[in-house]
Amino acid sequence: MINVGKIHSPRTRSGGFTLLEVLLAFVIFSISFAVVLQIISGSIRNTMRSKQFTEVALIAQSVMDTVGLDIPLEMGSESSGDSGDYRWELRVMEYEPTEDPENISDALVLAELTGIELLQVELLVIWGDPSDERSRRFSTVRAMMANRAL
Repeated sequence: MINVGKIHSPRTRSGGFTLLEVLLAFVIFSISFAVVLQIISGSIRNTMRSKQFTEVALIAQSVMDTVGLDIPLEMGSESSGDSGDYRWELRVMEYEPTEDPENISDALVLAELTGIELLQVELLVIWGDPSDERSRRFSTVRAMMANRAL
């Protein structure tokens, strides 16, 4: 009688991975890890840039709010200061219209009739290392009547 049982092949496979499979898995993991690191580093850069722009806008708002109070609102006046890592420079000059001529001429005529003088306030906020310096410019128009800010 012939015993029918399992036929064993001369090459049996053990339950492990081959060197090629391990290397391929390692390459896929390395590429995925590098991509994730780039995404995270880009996200951190964008967050820092957003933080800086928010701080610049808050400083600009704060400085502009003090024009006419702590900072004199006089044509030709210049001021500067710093706030932490940020420096600012402010200039007050005569208002020069640059937009729609019809609407602006109406505003200038009205200002002349009422005795109001329009002044342009320019603010430059600067931050960063000298080699990588950044800046943003802000501008507004203020009205002044008989040396009194409105």
